[in-house]
Amino acid sequence: MKLTINTSLLENTSSQNLLIFVDSENTQKASTTYNINNLDQIIAATQYKASFNETLPLIQNVPAQANSALIGLDKASELKPAKLAKLAQQLIKTVQKKFKHISIDISAIPTELHYLFALNLTQAAYGYDEFKSKKNEFVLEQIDLIATTTTLDAAQIALIEAVQNGQNFARDLGNCPANICFPEYLADQAKALAAEFPDLLKVTVLEEQQIADLGMNAFLAVAKGSERPGRIITLEYKADIDHAPIVLVGKGITFDTGGISLKPGPGMDEMKFDMCGAASVLGTIRALCEARLPIHVVGAVAAAENMPSGHATRPGDIVTTMSGQTVEILNTDAEGRLVLCDTLTYVKRFNPAVVIDIATLTGACIVALGKVLSGLFTPDDELAAEINQAGEQSFDRVWRLPVTDDYQELLDSPFADIGNIGNSGPQAGSVTAACFLQRFTREYRWAHLDVAGTAWVSGAAKCATGRPVPLLMQFIANRVENNG
Repeated sequence: MKLTINTSLLENTSSQNLLIFVDSENTQKASTTYNINNLDQIIAATQYKASFNETLPLIQNVPAQANSALIGLDKASELKPAKLAKLAQQLIKTVQKKFKHISIDISAIPTELHYLFALNLTQAAYGYDEFKSKKNEFVLEQIDLIATTTTLDAAQIALIEAVQNGQNFARDLGNCPANICFPEYLADQAKALAAEFPDLLKVTVLEEQQIADLGMNAFLAVAKGSERPGRIITLEYKADIDHAPIVLVGKGITFDTGGISLKPGPGMDEMKFDMCGAASVLGTIRALCEARLPIHVVGAVAAAENMPSGHATRPGDIVTTMSGQTVEILNTDAEGRLVLCDTLTYVKRFNPAVVIDIATLTGACIVALGKVLSGLFTPDDELAAEINQAGEQSFDRVWRLPVTDDYQELLDSPFADIGNIGNSGPQAGSVTAACFLQRFTREYRWAHLDVAGTAWVSGAAKCATGRPVPLLMQFIANRVENNG
């Protein structure tokens, strides 16, 4: 969807609908801007209060636009990002099947929220109908934003559109069924992306023999249970920039049965979403290619399918990781940390400035934070502050949880250097998972995002969210701005 920003309604516009946000404390301001006929009388007759999302149609009352309406914000000065996101969702739901081109006057929204509202609009304008015989009847293609005063500019609009395309790419991958989206498919998607942006992107795909030659036995312990071979995929963006890269590592379990530690049947269909960390890395790389930000970034995807078979790993098996540390695999459903630990060792070759891994790692994180905030784990206070700021700016928020040495003893194993789950049962499950990963990241700055609760929604509206693409892009854009 295309966005524009203007200071007034364009003359001779093809826009079919004009929506004007109004502050309940100044409902008459729209009248002077658009010469609305008899607005005071209409408000009095309809008892319009401009309460939140209260709509007042203005049929034939705006000379410049036949189809127009006021939309209330209540007290605009008290508007919060969460309400703004809901407003964008409701607005898009109302217009996306009716109009191809609309205009929205956002002058009444506080200027510091203009960027976020524009981003919210693009996020709301998404539907997935790849495998439906009856397609979504969405016709909305363009939104012209109008604001007499705004912080938005062409560069920010371009960044929003890049984030939109990257987030939608991540959503499409997450929503794709596992009989199509398997590890080789993710590799093909990365190659196609490199073919689309050959001047910006270099892709390398490691097959299982190469992975074995590197000693990545934790990764192979997961991949070997499936008929679909695993892949480790790296996408190097702007490798010609002579700076240490930001490295993003995504968990790409394209379907997770739990392996021999089999999951319960109900809800197992949602385990196609267990590759949403990988999808967010691919989505962020696409967004970077479209935004063409001047920064060196590497994406790494650990892609495998976790299946039970005669070749599958058994609980109690011990493997040697690429780092040389040995792991006793006590639960084969704690597989994400196994594919990630070898990949986190592998990415050291890029001499990273910072590494952020993204994974639908633990149900314990959903228990702690629900579906609202992603879990953030890092021993680095400065990096935590950077990520938290980016989350607030993009409304793709995180909450920091501990990753300290006090928890490391919970991973002790009598037979190997480390167990792949904590030895105290369900206690601090998301923390011990992060502590496991930390043992493979001590040579560089590192943060872990547990997106098990935020990468998709369940129920009737089941769908991948594309999070945390907005967070990651904001983090990267902030680095460009601060280092520019």
